[in-house]
Amino acid sequence: MDSGALTVLTKSQRIVFGLVVLILVDMISVSLSKLTKIYNEETLEKPFFCTYVKASMFTCYLLGFLCWHPWRDAFCARPNNYDFLDSEPEEDHADEAVSGKLSTPIFVPVKLAERDSLDKSSGTESDDSSLRYVRFSKVAEVRHLSEVEAADALLARLSYQASMRAGEIAKRATLKLPVEQVAKIALIFCLLWFAANYTYQVSLLKTQAGLVNLLSSTSSFFTLLLASIYPSSTADKFTISKLAAVILSILGVLLLSLSDIKQEANIPTGAVLGLVSAVFYAAYLVFLKRTVPNGNRIDIPMFFGFVGLFNLLLMWPLFVFLHITKIETFEWPNREQLTLLLLNGLLGTVVSEALWLWGCFLTSSLMATVATSMAIPIAFVADAILKHLDYSPLFYLGTIFMILGFLLVTAYTHFEKWDPVASALRCAYAKACRRTMSLRSGASGVACEQRESLMTSNTDSD
Repeated sequence: MDSGALTVLTKSQRIVFGLVVLILVDMISVSLSKLTKIYNEETLEKPFFCTYVKASMFTCYLLGFLCWHPWRDAFCARPNNYDFLDSEPEEDHADEAVSGKLSTPIFVPVKLAERDSLDKSSGTESDDSSLRYVRFSKVAEVRHLSEVEAADALLARLSYQASMRAGEIAKRATLKLPVEQVAKIALIFCLLWFAANYTYQVSLLKTQAGLVNLLSSTSSFFTLLLASIYPSSTADKFTISKLAAVILSILGVLLLSLSDIKQEANIPTGAVLGLVSAVFYAAYLVFLKRTVPNGNRIDIPMFFGFVGLFNLLLMWPLFVFLHITKIETFEWPNREQLTLLLLNGLLGTVVSEALWLWGCFLTSSLMATVATSMAIPIAFVADAILKHLDYSPLFYLGTIFMILGFLLVTAYTHFEKWDPVASALRCAYAKACRRTMSLRSGASGVACEQRESLMTSNTDSD
């Protein structure tokens, strides 16, 4: 999952590829949801335990330091030292700089050619020159360049095509964030990711699934709002058209979830937590892209590996707190529950989260959050095909709204400066202003004619 391999793709190709990745994540989510419903009685209702286990499973990505040599090289490599060359460097300083890059001298004996062979080789020279010769030292001083300078010297001896390929690989490697920087970013965002997932799990237990889906879809609105305040690229610019597409998508979720939502006298706690989870997800995604605007600079598996490691080390004291306060008593799951939890964590968290973030870097943060809601119509379509279920017209209308909203967000991501809704509003406003001015001018003309007719009638009477 190296985004650097996709740098040769055009913007359109990146969006199409990211779209495929996001739809794949939705299909994985729907498949796991159907599997969970089959084993509904084995579902573990321990939100903190489930979130902790799933987050800790991210640490399996850290095995890449054992299996993937670029990670080992990045971890073991020392930072390169770059020297700025003066236009006219002094010779003494230049000699010191060169000698500082060389190893300690080694003296090797030198085998000189025989005197006769030298005389024969210089047969064209005069007799006087043959009598002259130079006595050389019997040993030669040998020094070696360091590995960095030796690598540069090797690049200089390569062919043009090979040097271009090697330079591209070296440039891509220098763009990557160092391992220490990736770990710092993971430490900052691991708590935000954990809070978003934990509040979502609790909201599913405390309120209706339809209401949770509706509130989770509002993460696209919060993403649009936060991305416009803290943009990471020009694609995050706020437009009226994007807002209309997001509202259309949320309206589609409302129509699809309308049958599952029951009115309650008080606002349920799960609804509040679902809304908080949507805000956390939006903040996590927007601020991560703000920190790392270019996906080519970060190894997504390495990032999630450190996220899992920090969650594993920092979150375990909360087990004791939740158990003592009886908010969530610790209870080890049975074999079936543990198997289902590990399978869900491996596919639904370890694989899906990495793919989802990758798709976000390929497209935009808004497109990624809108794509998560597309799992709802995909699930309904799967039920309609596999179980031959019939749905109300509201279902089909909501599906059309969601698909249309998603396609519009995709189009606005590609055409960043395209804002047809704002253009239409400006045209309508201009027409309304012209019509108002024409009505006013017409009314003033009628008034003038009336005044002239009155003045004429008065003069005639006189």
